[in-house]
Amino acid sequence: MRILKSTKPQTDEWTQCLIRVKNDRDAQQFAMLFGHFAPRVKAFLMKSGASEALADDALQDAMVQVWNKAHLFDPTKASAATWIYTIVRNKQIDAIRKQRRPEPEDLPWATTSPVDPADIVEMSQQEQKLRSAIKSLPTDQRTMIEKAYLGELSHSEIADVTGLPLGTIKSRIRLGLERLRREMRLGKS
Repeated sequence: MRILKSTKPQTDEWTQCLIRVKNDRDAQQFAMLFGHFAPRVKAFLMKSGASEALADDALQDAMVQVWNKAHLFDPTKASAATWIYTIVRNKQIDAIRKQRRPEPEDLPWATTSPVDPADIVEMSQQEQKLRSAIKSLPTDQRTMIEKAYLGELSHSEIADVTGLPLGTIKSRIRLGLERLRREMRLGKS
């Protein structure tokens, strides 16, 4: 009796697939990863309350990110499944945040009262003070704040881009914001 070996990788081999995508940009290995994880990810998203359309969008975004950011995968830190599901979870959180943000046309705009020139001058001065305070931050804090607030990256995306641990990123942002608040309060006196 002859036993045929499956051409699909076993669970412990998914990490090896992702390493080949990472090192060789192997499209065939990525197709195998996609074929295995796509239905599971979609089911996970739908069980988490996402509509089918939202689950499909988040799945596509996540798998594109898996392909584009495969070079950041570190098998010593996580398995392929853990890494992929982390990306999926972050995409799901981003989608929920996006849904909760009001559209500009939904925001109440004060069109009835004229703008006071003194307010414009004060805002301009505050903006200059903020720019100066940001420049005075230590480089590591300034970089994280710029990526989070000016680059509009989530903490997880910053971790992906920089390779730094998530806790380090959160600490640097928190310390930087505390320093900015202190600087801005000192200038108001």
